[in-house]
Amino acid sequence: MPGLAPSSLRPSDGSTPISVKTPFLMVTELFLPTKGGTAVSFDDDFRRLGGKEIHVVTADVPGASDFDQAHPNTVHRLALRRVRWLRPESLLIYAKLFAKTATVAITRRFVAIFAGRVLPEGLIAWAVARLLGRPVLIYAHGEELTNWGRGRKFALMCSVFRRADAVLANSDFTRDTLVGLLGVDPGRIAVVYPTVDEERFRPGIAGDALRDGLGLRPGQRLVLSVGRLQRRKGFDSVIRALPRLAEQGVDAHYALIGIGEDREYLSRLAAELGVSDRLHLLGHVSYDDLPRWYGACDLFAMPNRDIEGDTEGFGLVFLEAACAGRPALSGTAGGTGSAVIDGVTGLRVDGEQLEAVAGALGRLVGDPAEAERMGLNGRRRVLENFTHQRRVDELRALALRGRYRATGPAKARASQSRMACSVPNSSRSGALAVKGSCNSLMLNPTPAARPASISESLSPTSTERDKSRPKSSLALRIIPGFGLRSKDSRRYSDKPASGW
Repeated sequence: MPGLAPSSLRPSDGSTPISVKTPFLMVTELFLPTKGGTAVSFDDDFRRLGGKEIHVVTADVPGASDFDQAHPNTVHRLALRRVRWLRPESLLIYAKLFAKTATVAITRRFVAIFAGRVLPEGLIAWAVARLLGRPVLIYAHGEELTNWGRGRKFALMCSVFRRADAVLANSDFTRDTLVGLLGVDPGRIAVVYPTVDEERFRPGIAGDALRDGLGLRPGQRLVLSVGRLQRRKGFDSVIRALPRLAEQGVDAHYALIGIGEDREYLSRLAAELGVSDRLHLLGHVSYDDLPRWYGACDLFAMPNRDIEGDTEGFGLVFLEAACAGRPALSGTAGGTGSAVIDGVTGLRVDGEQLEAVAGALGRLVGDPAEAERMGLNGRRRVLENFTHQRRVDELRALALRGRYRATGPAKARASQSRMACSVPNSSRSGALAVKGSCNSLMLNPTPAARPASISESLSPTSTERDKSRPKSSLALRIIPGFGLRSKDSRRYSDKPASGW
């Protein structure tokens, strides 16, 4: 694990960290029963980290009262809504979060403070943590790093991440972007991969009743997608591929689980292509039914793509499919290379290329033996690399590490990385000019090629990391007293990501 080696996440005697009652505070706008993989992941992390000594400050949402009654942690809910006439609209959210977080933190002795996202939660958690002399750990998801433009919000995000005691990156792509684009000290970054419940998602779960409910006949294939209905997920590419599959003699249907702004667009597209009878928009499904849908399908597909910096940071759904023994089709954009190993646990193609998407779908549904092999590889990879206990041990050890202090070469390299990402694109004074992701400053170059064992081939590889490194172009300049801004600042949205 570049950044923080796994050995640094263990006690000095090399033993496995012992689960003890350690009081932590988590600040997050996204928490169950809010829908979405991020909310599910946060809920699982802190259930496993402890009981009532773990406090969570989060948003009040429908169903929260009943949900919190049975929750093992202590959950504090706030009404967090934007006010249109305020500037910025989120000012009241920041004020409420800060007041509640500070009150909870001052009245209890927390060992560390976690933040679900860099803004607004990370800024709030950092401010409170510094007031109390506690370490702050901020989750980084990937998509927020590249789709917030290059204005003042981007500068604030850079500043908060650079001051965190630990940045919890969800993929190699996210880590590389933090270093290359935001200039974060690599020593502050730990790649803590998402995990799934290997008992909940497993091979052999009967899905015949669900297939019958769709009207599928024996021999018909079912492609499944799960995620928020938004353009970068590539669901429209799967719909566009259905007629091409039919031309190849593949009788396939497409089940899509999720809600979002693209529902009407996807329905209209299916009608235009004459495949409405093959598209099944299922909306939100129950907690118990989701694993059954993975059991009902023949393969999972989400050929994601980058749209103006909006990209997939990891893709927890790929791990769910793998854990259920299903091969996955992903795009090559973003951090999906940490979730899907091309040719081993599934296929990765350019989500912008319809021919590539259709070809990959045809390959997976047309060769059941290869699909089964990839599905078994995916399940084994999850069991070896993405277990809950491993993740919780890493989170606990990072929190117990305390405040981060950059010294010696690491401090110098971090300073150089920030300079490289913040100087003008061209300078008459001879300053270092950098465009793109600052790949020339990557501190963990790909090692020389060598034969890999089967188990190594199932782990994220340097090749996959190289494919997922950011390719956006930017030229940044210093704004005195504030931070970074680019010469080509774009508009961005500060609304929180919604779940599916």
